[in-house]
Amino acid sequence: MRLYQTVTRIMPAAPFAQGLVWMGLSMVAFIAMSVGSREMAATMSIRQVLFFRAFVGLFVILAVARALLPEIRQMRAVPLHIARNVVHFTAQYFWTIGIVVLPLASVFALEFTMPIWVTLFAWLLLRERVSPARLLATAGGFIGVLVIVRPGLGVIDPAAGLVLLAAAGYGLSLIMVKRLTLTCSPGAIVVWMILIQLPLGFLAALTDWRPVQMIAVPWMIVAGVGALAAHFCQAQALKRLDASIVIPIDFLRVPMAAVVGYTFYGEAIDLFVFLGGAIILLSNFQAVRAEQRAKRGA
Repeated sequence: MRLYQTVTRIMPAAPFAQGLVWMGLSMVAFIAMSVGSREMAATMSIRQVLFFRAFVGLFVILAVARALLPEIRQMRAVPLHIARNVVHFTAQYFWTIGIVVLPLASVFALEFTMPIWVTLFAWLLLRERVSPARLLATAGGFIGVLVIVRPGLGVIDPAAGLVLLAAAGYGLSLIMVKRLTLTCSPGAIVVWMILIQLPLGFLAALTDWRPVQMIAVPWMIVAGVGALAAHFCQAQALKRLDASIVIPIDFLRVPMAAVVGYTFYGEAIDLFVFLGGAIILLSNFQAVRAEQRAKRGA
C-alpha cells in the first residue's frame, strides 16, 4: 500500500498522463513476469513455475487480505470461482510453455487474439450481440494469426497452438470474471484466485518435482510480483484511459519483448510477427472505436 501511495504521489496530475504511466508500468511488469518464468523454467518444471509464482502472490495478497476477509467468509459464487481458476490455471500452463519455447515477441503477438475469444464466449455464454465491427475484428485476427504462424511456409511450432489455446482460456476466464463482478469485489476475485490456484499448482508440481536451486529464488519473486503488478497496473490504467487508447499502447509489449528477447536470448526479430500482430491490433482497435461511436450515437 505504501508503494502504491508513493507511486501515485510522484505521478503527473493529469489523469491521461497517469494512465500512460500505469500502462508503461504494466508492460514492464508483463515482460518481467515472462523473463522470470523463463529463467525459472531453466532449473524447474513448468508446473513448479506456476506453483511458485502463485506462492509468491500469496505473500503479496496477505498484506491486503484482512480487509477482504468478511467478504471471503460469505463464500459467494464458489463454484464459479473454482471453474474460472481451473480454466485460468490451464491457460497459464499453456502460456508458460510458449514463453519457454517460442520467441517472447511471438507469444505476446499471439496473446492479442484474446479479444476474439472474448467476443465468441460472450456470444455463446452471455448471449451478447456481436456487432459487425466485432465480426470484422475476428476475421482480421484470424488473418493476423495466419501471418504469424505462416502455415505452408515451414513447420508450425506446436507451442504456437498452445499459446492460442491459452488466449482462448484467458478469454473464457475474462467472461467468468465479468459474471463474478456481479456479486464479488475485484479484490476478492484476486484472493480467490490465489487460494484456488496455489493448491492446484502444488498438486501439479508434485507430478514433475525437481530440486529447487537457490539461483531460481530471485526469479520467483520477479515472476510472482510481476504477475500481480501487471494486472493491477493495467486496471489502474483502464480507470483513466479509454479502451481505444489502452489497446494500441498495450501492443507496445510486442516490440519490447522483441528487444528483450534479442538482447538477452539472441532471438531473431521476425518482421512477420510484427505484421501479423499489427493486423490483430488494428482489427481490435477499429472494433473498439466503432462500438464507442455507436454508444455516443445512442
